[in-house]
Amino acid sequence: MDHGAIRSALTERLTALDDDLAELTAVPRDPSSAISFGKRVGEGTNEAVDRLTKVGAAEQLAAMRTDVVRALEKLDDGTYGLCDRCGALISAERLEARPWSVRCVGCASAR
Repeated sequence: MDHGAIRSALTERLTALDDDLAELTAVPRDPSSAISFGKRVGEGTNEAVDRLTKVGAAEQLAAMRTDVVRALEKLDDGTYGLCDRCGALISAERLEARPWSVRCVGCASAR
């Protein structure tokens, strides 16, 4: 396991997540984008749905960011590859697909 390559991949992922979160959570600068609700589906309703979608995406990205930061901490303290919940080894395939995994498949599915 090449910890340097893993750290590099995690750091790149963290930067990308920070950029995505900044974009999703940016306050709209256009005052005409105020949301209004009416009895008909209109532009205001579409904007509200779009913002709700962005909130959901931001929550998922924030959760992933937490895992990336934790994986970096685990690299530092020598526990990378061990499940945070049960202590078992996280499979190499899982870590290759998702280097920020901090739980084994069983514990992650019970989350």
